[in-house]
Amino acid sequence: MDSLIRRGLEDIKPYEPGRPISLVEKELGITKAIKLASNESPYGPFPEVIEAMKAKLSNLNRYPDGGSTFLREKIAEKLDVPLKNIMVGHGSNELLRLIANVLLNPEDEAVAASPSFIVYPTVVKLMNAKLIEVPLKAHRHDLQAMSDAITKRTKIVFICNPNNPTGTIVTKGEVDSFMESIPDKVVVVFDEAYYELVRDESYPSGLDYINGKNPVVVLRTFSKVHGLAGCRVGYGIAPDFIVEAVNKVREPFNVNSVGQAAAIRSLDCEDKVEERSRLNYEGLRYLYSEFERLGLKYIPSHANFVLVDIGVDDRLASKELMKRGVIVRSGDIFGYPNYLRVTVGTPDENARFIAELEGVRKTLLEGALR
Repeated sequence: MDSLIRRGLEDIKPYEPGRPISLVEKELGITKAIKLASNESPYGPFPEVIEAMKAKLSNLNRYPDGGSTFLREKIAEKLDVPLKNIMVGHGSNELLRLIANVLLNPEDEAVAASPSFIVYPTVVKLMNAKLIEVPLKAHRHDLQAMSDAITKRTKIVFICNPNNPTGTIVTKGEVDSFMESIPDKVVVVFDEAYYELVRDESYPSGLDYINGKNPVVVLRTFSKVHGLAGCRVGYGIAPDFIVEAVNKVREPFNVNSVGQAAAIRSLDCEDKVEERSRLNYEGLRYLYSEFERLGLKYIPSHANFVLVDIGVDDRLASKELMKRGVIVRSGDIFGYPNYLRVTVGTPDENARFIAELEGVRKTLLEGALR
Protein backbone atom coordinates (compact mmCIF):
# COMPACT_ATOMS: atom_id res chain seq x y z
CA MET A 1 0.00 0.00 0.00
CA ASP A 2 2.99 2.34 0.45
CA SER A 3 3.14 2.65 -3.35
CA LEU A 4 -0.12 4.62 -3.22
CA ILE A 5 1.53 7.47 -1.27
CA ARG A 6 2.88 10.34 -3.36
CA ARG A 7 6.64 10.22 -3.87
CA GLY A 8 8.62 12.79 -1.87
CA LEU A 9 6.72 12.43 1.40
CA GLU A 10 9.17 9.83 2.68
CA ASP A 11 11.64 12.62 3.54
CA ILE A 12 9.12 14.62 5.57
CA LYS A 13 9.23 14.13 9.33
CA PRO A 14 5.94 14.61 11.19
CA TYR A 15 5.84 17.61 13.48
CA GLU A 16 6.26 16.60 17.12
CA PRO A 17 4.28 19.00 19.33
CA GLY A 18 4.89 19.37 23.04
CA ARG A 19 2.94 16.83 25.08
CA PRO A 20 -0.41 18.15 26.39
CA ILE A 21 -0.70 18.46 30.16
CA SER A 22 -3.80 16.26 30.35
CA LEU A 23 -2.13 13.43 28.41
CA VAL A 24 1.05 13.53 30.49
CA GLU A 25 -0.95 13.46 33.72
CA LYS A 26 -3.03 10.52 32.49
CA GLU A 27 -0.06 8.48 31.27
CA LEU A 28 2.13 9.10 34.33
CA GLY A 29 -0.60 9.15 36.96
CA ILE A 30 0.38 12.59 38.20
CA THR A 31 -1.41 15.88 38.85
CA LYS A 32 -0.57 19.58 38.67
CA ALA A 33 1.84 19.24 35.76
CA ILE A 34 3.08 22.41 34.07
CA LYS A 35 3.91 22.81 30.41
CA LEU A 36 6.96 24.81 29.41
CA ALA A 37 7.53 23.07 26.08
CA SER A 38 5.62 24.82 23.28
CA ASN A 39 6.41 28.54 23.60
CA GLU A 40 2.82 29.28 24.60
CA SER A 41 1.82 32.14 26.84
CA PRO A 42 1.46 31.00 30.45
CA TYR A 43 -1.51 33.34 30.69
CA GLY A 44 -4.91 32.96 29.07
CA PRO A 45 -6.68 35.38 26.74
CA PHE A 46 -7.35 38.86 28.08
CA PRO A 47 -10.70 39.10 29.97
CA GLU A 48 -12.38 41.25 27.32
CA VAL A 49 -11.24 38.80 24.66
CA ILE A 50 -12.92 35.94 26.52
CA GLU A 51 -16.16 37.95 26.52
CA ALA A 52 -15.88 38.48 22.77
CA MET A 53 -15.37 34.73 22.32
CA LYS A 54 -18.40 33.90 24.48
CA ALA A 55 -20.57 36.20 22.38
CA LYS A 56 -19.88 34.02 19.33
CA LEU A 57 -20.80 30.68 20.90
CA SER A 58 -24.53 30.89 20.23
CA ASN A 59 -23.88 31.36 16.50
CA LEU A 60 -21.63 28.37 15.93
CA ASN A 61 -24.30 26.79 13.76
CA ARG A 62 -23.25 29.32 11.10
CA TYR A 63 -20.09 29.21 9.02
CA PRO A 64 -17.52 31.91 9.82
CA ASP A 65 -16.81 34.83 7.53
CA GLY A 66 -14.79 33.05 4.87
CA GLY A 67 -12.69 36.11 4.13
CA SER A 68 -12.07 37.11 7.77
CA THR A 69 -13.16 40.55 6.58
CA PHE A 70 -13.48 42.40 9.89
CA LEU A 71 -10.25 40.92 11.23
CA ARG A 72 -8.37 41.86 8.07
CA GLU A 73 -9.82 45.38 8.27
CA LYS A 74 -8.69 45.67 11.89
CA ILE A 75 -5.16 44.50 11.06
CA ALA A 76 -4.97 46.86 8.09
CA GLU A 77 -6.06 49.77 10.29
CA LYS A 78 -3.62 48.92 13.07
CA LEU A 79 -0.64 48.54 10.74
CA ASP A 80 -1.64 51.24 8.22
CA VAL A 81 -1.40 48.69 5.42
CA PRO A 82 -3.84 48.36 2.47
CA LEU A 83 -6.52 45.73 3.03
CA LYS A 84 -5.57 43.97 -0.20
CA ASN A 85 -2.19 43.12 1.34
CA ILE A 86 -3.58 41.28 4.39
CA MET A 87 -4.16 37.54 4.56
CA VAL A 88 -5.31 35.49 7.54
CA GLY A 89 -4.65 31.83 8.27
CA HIS A 90 -5.27 28.95 10.63
CA GLY A 91 -2.15 30.00 12.48
CA SER A 92 0.88 31.34 10.64
CA ASN A 93 1.81 27.68 9.99
CA GLU A 94 -1.00 27.44 7.46
CA LEU A 95 0.20 30.61 5.76
CA LEU A 96 3.71 29.16 5.46
CA ARG A 97 2.28 26.12 3.70
CA LEU A 98 0.10 28.23 1.43
CA ILE A 99 3.01 30.50 0.50
CA ALA A 100 5.00 27.42 -0.51
CA ASN A 101 1.98 26.11 -2.41
CA VAL A 102 1.69 29.21 -4.57
CA LEU A 103 5.39 30.00 -5.09
CA LEU A 104 7.38 26.78 -5.32
CA ASN A 105 7.72 24.49 -8.32
CA PRO A 106 9.59 21.15 -8.09
CA GLU A 107 12.74 22.67 -9.61
CA ASP A 108 12.78 25.65 -7.23
CA GLU A 109 14.87 26.25 -4.12
CA ALA A 110 14.30 28.00 -0.80
CA VAL A 111 16.90 29.13 1.74
CA ALA A 112 16.58 29.00 5.53
CA ALA A 113 18.83 28.99 8.57
CA SER A 114 19.55 25.75 10.42
CA PRO A 115 18.33 25.12 13.00
CA SER A 116 15.26 27.26 12.58
CA PHE A 117 11.50 26.74 12.60
CA ILE A 118 10.97 23.12 11.70
CA VAL A 119 7.93 23.83 9.50
CA TYR A 120 10.10 25.34 6.74
CA PRO A 121 11.58 22.02 5.56
CA THR A 122 8.13 20.43 5.60
CA VAL A 123 6.39 23.03 3.43
CA VAL A 124 9.28 23.13 0.94
CA LYS A 125 9.54 19.35 0.60
CA LEU A 126 5.77 19.11 0.28
CA MET A 127 6.14 20.94 -3.05
CA ASN A 128 9.06 18.68 -4.09
CA ALA A 129 11.30 21.74 -4.02
CA LYS A 130 14.76 21.89 -2.40
CA LEU A 131 15.57 23.61 0.88
CA ILE A 132 19.10 24.97 1.24
CA GLU A 133 19.87 25.08 4.96
CA VAL A 134 22.57 27.49 6.11
CA PRO A 135 24.09 26.80 9.55
CA LEU A 136 23.66 29.41 12.25
CA LYS A 137 26.73 31.40 13.24
CA ALA A 138 27.06 31.96 16.98
CA HIS A 139 23.43 30.78 17.27
CA ARG A 140 22.25 33.54 14.88
CA HIS A 141 21.23 33.72 11.22
CA ASP A 142 24.33 34.10 9.04
CA LEU A 143 22.71 36.46 6.55
CA GLN A 144 25.87 36.79 4.46
CA ALA A 145 26.07 33.03 4.03
CA MET A 146 22.35 32.90 3.29
CA SER A 147 22.81 35.53 0.59
CA ASP A 148 25.69 33.52 -0.86
CA ALA A 149 23.46 30.42 -0.94
CA ILE A 150 20.96 32.06 -3.29
CA THR A 151 21.02 30.71 -6.86
CA LYS A 152 19.00 31.26 -10.01
CA ARG A 153 16.58 28.64 -8.68
CA THR A 154 15.93 30.40 -5.35
CA LYS A 155 12.34 31.58 -4.90
CA ILE A 156 12.05 32.09 -1.12
CA VAL A 157 14.28 33.02 1.80
CA PHE A 158 12.87 32.40 5.29
CA ILE A 159 14.10 34.65 8.10
CA CYS A 160 12.76 33.63 11.50
CA ASN A 161 13.31 36.69 13.66
CA PRO A 162 13.50 36.01 16.60
CA ASN A 163 14.70 32.58 15.62
CA ASN A 164 13.12 29.42 16.97
CA PRO A 165 14.75 27.50 18.70
CA THR A 166 17.60 29.86 19.68
CA GLY A 167 15.65 33.05 20.46
CA THR A 168 18.29 35.17 18.74
CA ILE A 169 17.66 38.09 16.38
CA VAL A 170 19.29 39.71 13.39
CA THR A 171 19.57 43.49 13.52
CA LYS A 172 18.23 46.16 11.21
CA GLY A 173 21.68 46.94 9.86
CA GLU A 174 22.26 43.28 9.04
CA VAL A 175 18.90 42.93 7.34
CA ASP A 176 19.42 46.17 5.39
CA SER A 177 22.68 44.82 3.97
CA PHE A 178 21.10 41.45 3.22
CA MET A 179 18.16 42.98 1.34
CA GLU A 180 20.52 45.07 -0.78
CA SER A 181 22.60 42.00 -1.70
CA ILE A 182 19.94 39.63 -3.01
CA PRO A 183 18.28 39.39 -6.45
CA ASP A 184 15.07 41.37 -6.97
CA LYS A 185 12.70 38.46 -7.56
CA VAL A 186 13.54 36.49 -4.42
CA VAL A 187 10.63 36.52 -1.96
CA VAL A 188 11.76 37.19 1.62
CA VAL A 189 9.50 35.78 4.34
CA PHE A 190 10.00 37.44 7.74
CA ASP A 191 8.52 35.07 10.31
CA GLU A 192 7.87 37.31 13.32
CA ALA A 193 5.86 35.12 15.68
CA TYR A 194 7.61 36.61 18.73
CA TYR A 195 8.05 40.22 17.62
CA GLU A 196 5.94 41.72 20.45
CA LEU A 197 8.38 40.28 23.00
CA VAL A 198 11.56 41.82 21.58
CA ARG A 199 12.91 44.74 23.62
CA ASP A 200 16.11 45.38 21.65
CA GLU A 201 16.10 48.68 19.73
CA SER A 202 18.22 47.20 16.92
CA TYR A 203 15.42 44.76 16.04
CA PRO A 204 13.91 45.49 12.61
CA SER A 205 10.29 45.13 11.58
CA GLY A 206 9.72 43.22 8.38
CA LEU A 207 7.17 45.91 7.55
CA ASP A 208 10.11 48.26 6.92
CA TYR A 209 10.84 46.32 3.72
CA ILE A 210 7.40 45.78 2.20
CA ASN A 211 7.85 48.62 -0.30
CA GLY A 212 11.41 47.72 -1.26
CA LYS A 213 12.79 46.04 -4.38
CA ASN A 214 11.98 42.50 -3.21
CA PRO A 215 8.57 40.94 -2.60
CA VAL A 216 8.30 40.65 1.18
CA VAL A 217 5.93 38.62 3.34
CA VAL A 218 5.64 39.37 7.08
CA LEU A 219 4.01 36.65 9.19
CA ARG A 220 2.67 37.16 12.70
CA THR A 221 0.45 35.26 15.10
CA PHE A 222 -1.98 35.57 17.98
CA SER A 223 -0.65 32.33 19.49
CA LYS A 224 2.11 33.82 21.63
CA VAL A 225 1.77 37.01 23.66
CA HIS A 226 -1.97 37.26 22.96
CA GLY A 227 -2.51 33.85 24.59
CA LEU A 228 -4.68 32.48 21.75
CA ALA A 229 -2.69 29.41 20.69
CA GLY A 230 -5.80 27.24 20.97
CA CYS A 231 -7.70 29.44 18.51
CA ARG A 232 -5.08 29.12 15.73
CA VAL A 233 -5.09 32.57 14.17
CA GLY A 234 -2.17 34.02 12.23
CA TYR A 235 -1.86 36.76 9.65
CA GLY A 236 0.42 37.94 6.92
CA ILE A 237 1.25 41.15 5.11
CA ALA A 238 2.25 40.45 1.52
CA PRO A 239 2.16 41.81 -2.05
CA ASP A 240 -1.33 41.64 -3.49
CA PHE A 241 -0.31 39.05 -6.12
CA ILE A 242 0.72 36.65 -3.33
CA VAL A 243 -2.44 37.34 -1.29
CA GLU A 244 -4.59 36.72 -4.38
CA ALA A 245 -2.81 33.43 -5.12
CA VAL A 246 -3.10 32.29 -1.48
CA ASN A 247 -6.84 32.99 -1.56
CA LYS A 248 -7.15 30.63 -4.52
CA VAL A 249 -5.77 27.65 -2.61
CA ARG A 250 -6.70 28.21 1.03
CA GLU A 251 -9.70 26.54 2.65
CA PRO A 252 -12.90 28.64 2.30
CA PHE A 253 -13.48 28.91 6.08
CA ASN A 254 -9.93 28.54 7.36
CA VAL A 255 -10.31 30.70 10.50
CA ASN A 256 -13.19 29.91 12.85
CA SER A 257 -15.68 32.47 14.16
CA VAL A 258 -14.45 32.37 17.76
CA GLY A 259 -10.85 32.84 16.68
CA GLN A 260 -11.73 35.81 14.48
CA ALA A 261 -13.66 37.52 17.27
CA ALA A 262 -10.86 36.87 19.76
CA ALA A 263 -8.18 38.26 17.47
CA ILE A 264 -10.18 41.39 16.64
CA ARG A 265 -10.72 42.20 20.32
CA SER A 266 -7.16 41.32 21.28
CA LEU A 267 -5.78 43.90 18.85
CA ASP A 268 -7.28 46.59 21.09
CA CYS A 269 -5.34 45.36 24.14
CA GLU A 270 -2.02 47.07 23.40
CA ASP A 271 -1.31 48.02 27.03
CA LYS A 272 -1.92 44.45 28.18
CA VAL A 273 0.29 43.09 25.42
CA GLU A 274 3.07 45.34 26.67
CA GLU A 275 2.49 44.11 30.23
CA ARG A 276 2.79 40.50 29.04
CA SER A 277 6.01 41.42 27.25
CA ARG A 278 7.38 42.93 30.48
CA LEU A 279 6.46 39.83 32.48
CA ASN A 280 8.21 37.67 29.92
CA TYR A 281 11.34 39.84 30.13
CA GLU A 282 11.35 39.52 33.92
CA GLY A 283 10.90 35.75 33.61
CA LEU A 284 13.89 35.49 31.30
CA ARG A 285 16.03 37.52 33.72
CA TYR A 286 15.04 35.22 36.58
CA LEU A 287 15.95 32.12 34.58
CA TYR A 288 19.28 33.65 33.54
CA SER A 289 20.18 34.42 37.15
CA GLU A 290 19.33 30.87 38.24
CA PHE A 291 21.26 29.32 35.35
CA GLU A 292 24.28 31.42 36.34
CA ARG A 293 23.90 30.35 39.97
CA LEU A 294 23.94 26.73 38.80
CA GLY A 295 26.90 27.33 36.48
CA LEU A 296 24.88 26.56 33.33
CA LYS A 297 25.50 28.15 29.95
CA TYR A 298 22.51 29.51 28.02
CA ILE A 299 21.73 31.40 24.84
CA PRO A 300 20.28 34.85 25.65
CA SER A 301 16.82 35.04 24.08
CA HIS A 302 14.55 37.74 22.66
CA ALA A 303 11.52 35.44 22.66
CA ASN A 304 9.52 33.60 25.34
CA PHE A 305 11.85 30.62 25.60
CA VAL A 306 15.51 29.94 26.21
CA LEU A 307 17.98 27.20 25.34
CA VAL A 308 20.08 26.12 28.33
CA ASP A 309 23.01 23.68 28.39
CA ILE A 310 22.25 21.45 31.39
CA GLY A 311 25.47 19.43 31.13
CA VAL A 312 23.69 16.06 31.16
CA ASP A 313 21.74 13.97 28.66
CA ASP A 314 18.86 16.17 27.57
CA ARG A 315 16.51 13.32 26.64
CA LEU A 316 16.97 11.64 30.01
CA ALA A 317 16.57 14.96 31.77
CA SER A 318 13.37 15.86 29.91
CA LYS A 319 11.90 12.44 30.74
CA GLU A 320 12.79 12.82 34.40
CA LEU A 321 11.37 16.33 34.49
CA MET A 322 8.16 15.05 32.92
CA LYS A 323 7.84 12.43 35.67
CA ARG A 324 8.03 15.33 38.11
CA GLY A 325 5.31 17.19 36.23
CA VAL A 326 7.46 19.66 34.28
CA ILE A 327 7.14 19.38 30.49
CA VAL A 328 10.01 20.88 28.45
CA ARG A 329 11.64 20.15 25.07
CA SER A 330 14.90 18.27 24.69
CA GLY A 331 17.44 20.19 22.64
CA ASP A 332 18.71 17.29 20.55
CA ILE A 333 15.71 17.53 18.21
CA PHE A 334 16.99 21.00 17.27
CA GLY A 335 20.62 19.96 16.98
CA TYR A 336 21.49 21.06 20.52
CA PRO A 337 22.31 17.92 22.52
CA ASN A 338 22.55 18.42 26.30
CA TYR A 339 20.34 21.48 25.99
CA LEU A 340 16.75 22.00 27.04
CA ARG A 341 14.43 24.54 25.46
CA VAL A 342 12.22 25.90 28.19
CA THR A 343 9.33 28.30 27.75
CA VAL A 344 9.04 31.21 30.17
CA GLY A 345 6.15 30.49 32.53
CA THR A 346 4.59 32.30 35.45
CA PRO A 347 6.95 33.16 38.33
CA ASP A 348 5.77 30.07 40.23
CA GLU A 349 6.25 27.84 37.18
CA ASN A 350 9.74 29.22 36.54
CA ALA A 351 10.73 28.59 40.16
CA ARG A 352 9.33 25.06 40.05
CA PHE A 353 11.27 24.31 36.86
CA ILE A 354 14.53 25.46 38.46
CA ALA A 355 13.92 23.42 41.61
CA GLU A 356 13.10 20.26 39.64
CA LEU A 357 16.00 20.83 37.25
CA GLU A 358 18.41 20.96 40.18
CA GLY A 359 17.09 17.65 41.44
CA VAL A 360 17.21 15.96 38.04
CA ARG A 361 20.75 17.16 37.30
CA LYS A 362 21.94 15.93 40.69
CA THR A 363 20.39 12.51 40.08
CA LEU A 364 21.85 12.18 36.58
CA LEU A 365 25.28 13.48 37.56
CA GLU A 366 25.51 11.11 40.53
CA GLY A 367 24.48 8.24 38.26
CA ALA A 368 27.20 9.19 35.78
CA LEU A 369 29.84 9.31 38.50
CA ARG A 370 29.07 5.86 39.93
